[in-house]
Amino acid sequence: MRTTGTTTTTPDGTPGTTSGTRGLPARRSRPRPPRTFEQANRRLKWAMLAPALAFVGLMIVFPLAFTLNLSLTDAFGAVNSGNNYVGLQNFSDALGDSRRFWPAVQRTVIFTVGAVLLETVLGLALAMLMRKPFRAMRWVRTVLIIPLLTTPVAIGILWLLILDPSNGIANHLLTAAGLPPQEFLGSVSQSLPTLMLIDVWQWTPMMTLLLLAGLTTLPEEPEEASLVDGANSWQRFRHIILPMLGPTLATALVLRAVDALKTFDVLYATKGAGGGSDFEAETLNVYAYGLTFDYQEYGLASAVLALFTLFIIGVVVVLRRRTGRKTA
Repeated sequence: MRTTGTTTTTPDGTPGTTSGTRGLPARRSRPRPPRTFEQANRRLKWAMLAPALAFVGLMIVFPLAFTLNLSLTDAFGAVNSGNNYVGLQNFSDALGDSRRFWPAVQRTVIFTVGAVLLETVLGLALAMLMRKPFRAMRWVRTVLIIPLLTTPVAIGILWLLILDPSNGIANHLLTAAGLPPQEFLGSVSQSLPTLMLIDVWQWTPMMTLLLLAGLTTLPEEPEEASLVDGANSWQRFRHIILPMLGPTLATALVLRAVDALKTFDVLYATKGAGGGSDFEAETLNVYAYGLTFDYQEYGLASAVLALFTLFIIGVVVVLRRRTGRKTA
C-alpha cells in the first residue's frame, strides 16, 4: 500500500508517519491576522444600517413588484378578485391610446420643461442677487420659504380664489391696469400655462436656496483674478461663476425635474378629475389616478404607472449624462 507520508521512528521505537507529501514538512494553519480598526468599523456600520436598508428596500421593491404583476392582469373592479394574466395587453392598449395617453404624455413634458426652465432661470437670478449680504436678508429668505411650507392642496385652493374669473383679485388688477380680464384656469387653452406659473411660484424658492448654497461655497480667487484682468459682470458670470456652479446646478435641475414630473396635488386641486372638462390639464399622474379610482381599471392603470416609471428613469439618465458632460 502506497502512502504519501514519510515513515519516522518515535522515541519509543514504534514506527510513525508524518502528514503531507513525501519529503515535505507538515503544513501548519496560519492564524488569521487581527482585524484593523477600519475593518471592524466598516462591518459595524453595515450591521447597523442593514435593518434600515432592508426595510427601505422592502418598501420600494414590494410596491414595484405588485404594480408590475398587476399590470400583466385584467384586474378590474377589485384588485383581489380573480384576475387573469393577459401578458403585455395593457401596455399595448396604453401605448395605442392616442386619445388620452399620448396627450397626457405631451402635457407632462410641456409642464415639466416649461416650469423647470423658468424656475432655474429665476432661481439663479435671485441667487445671484442674494449672493452678497444686505440688509433684511434674513427676512427675504424667510419670505422665500413660505411657499415651500404650504401644502400643495392649500396652494391650489389659494390660487383658485386669486384667479377666479368673476371675483378673483387677479382680474381686478388686470382691469385696473387697463387690460382685459382672463379666464385663467377656466379656459382650456390657458389652464396648463397657468398651472405652470403656479408651480413656478411654489418651487422657484427651492431652486434659489439650492443655487445660493452652491454660490456660497465657490472660491473667490478666480473671480477676483478675472476682475483684475478687466472682465465685466457678464463675462465673470459666464466664464467663471457658471462653470464652477455646474455640479450644483445639475443636481438641482435633476431633482426639480423629477419632482415636476410627479406633480399631482395642485393639478387635481385646481382642475379636478381628468384635468378638466376637456382633459386640458391631464398629465400622466392625473390620468393614472382617474383610471384607478374613477374607472377602477387597475390593470391598465398599473401599466400606465409602469410606463411612467420607465419614463422618469429615462429622463434622469438623459439629464445626468448631459449635465455630466457640461460639468466635466
